[in-house]
Amino acid sequence: MRYMLLIHDEEKAWNDLPPAKIGAVMEQWGRFQAEIEGSGVMQSCARLKPAGTATLLRTQKGKARVTDGPYLEAKEQCGGYYLIDVEDLDAALAWAQKVPMAVDGAVEIRPIWEMEEPQS
Repeated sequence: MRYMLLIHDEEKAWNDLPPAKIGAVMEQWGRFQAEIEGSGVMQSCARLKPAGTATLLRTQKGKARVTDGPYLEAKEQCGGYYLIDVEDLDAALAWAQKVPMAVDGAVEIRPIWEMEEPQS
């Protein structure tokens, strides 16, 4: 079953970290990245640019409205993701607990809604 691990953290807190702490966290990311790549469960991953670079499209009454980000009132933003293919939710949770940002941020585990193939 495929799951998206959405990594939420506080952008400002990250930007305010001292260089030594950033280096330590990046080492943790390197170890995590090597482990998840080596396991074969990772299908893709990416770090997202800051929330302020986002654009939101909403359609209301048939008209498209485009707004520049950020949009949420929350202090945590989605900063990246991992798409994994694992046996079940317990396995997805085990990987989510290893994400370095899970310590100070949050990791949302969301199952992928697989589209059924058309019947012939």
